[in-house]
Amino acid sequence: MSATRVDGHPIEEKGMTHCDGPSWAIVLAGGRGARFGRLKQFESLDGMRLVDHTVSAARRTCDRIVLVLPAGVDWDGERVDALAVGGDHQSESLRAALAEVPDDAQVLLVTDPAHPLAPDRVYTDVIAAVRAGADGAVPVLPMLDVVQRVVDGQVVATIPKDGTVITQTPQAFRASVLRSAHAGRPRPVENSGLLVDLGHRVVTVRGDPANLHVATDDDLAALRRLARPAVANDVDTPLGKIRS
Repeated sequence: MSATRVDGHPIEEKGMTHCDGPSWAIVLAGGRGARFGRLKQFESLDGMRLVDHTVSAARRTCDRIVLVLPAGVDWDGERVDALAVGGDHQSESLRAALAEVPDDAQVLLVTDPAHPLAPDRVYTDVIAAVRAGADGAVPVLPMLDVVQRVVDGQVVATIPKDGTVITQTPQAFRASVLRSAHAGRPRPVENSGLLVDLGHRVVTVRGDPANLHVATDDDLAALRRLARPAVANDVDTPLGKIRS
């Protein structure tokens, strides 16, 4: 399947260097749950832990997996190829994982249990985009809602939506580019933004509306409603189970 931009057009391959070596998934599950209040990666969703959903998707779509866990936490889930211990920031956890990835890896897919319902299609599309020659690839959705800036509970500005998107995970990167970007031990908010700031080419593929980000208990409750048939007083219309 060829990767496409969010506008539905195929990614241009002319002049780009193709990347055919092994793909490694980096599953960043090393957070200590400071904001969530507990280790959200081990919360249950549709009979599986969030981290299990993510590892399973990575196993289906990537050649190898390195899983990052909090210090002192043992892994008892599906087989992975390497383990790393998380640091005090996601960038430190990523670099701990990079140290476990062999030099022959060509494509690095970075994902996390906070996006447990990302479908396999998103995984394969971002990998395909990097294999086609991009330095990085991210799944995105067009920004359709009104976006406003609020200060002290008061709207102070409406932000134009033209050209804005919601960026999701998983994301894929050329291994050499991601390693080089992290050589100086930065603490980026977003790896794709770091690569763009360094002059690399990051393309987009079509995201998925069900690929929601779990940041709060309310987010997790919403995903649980998506992942099971509706019950009385839960939602108005049965959604059925979403499968990747």
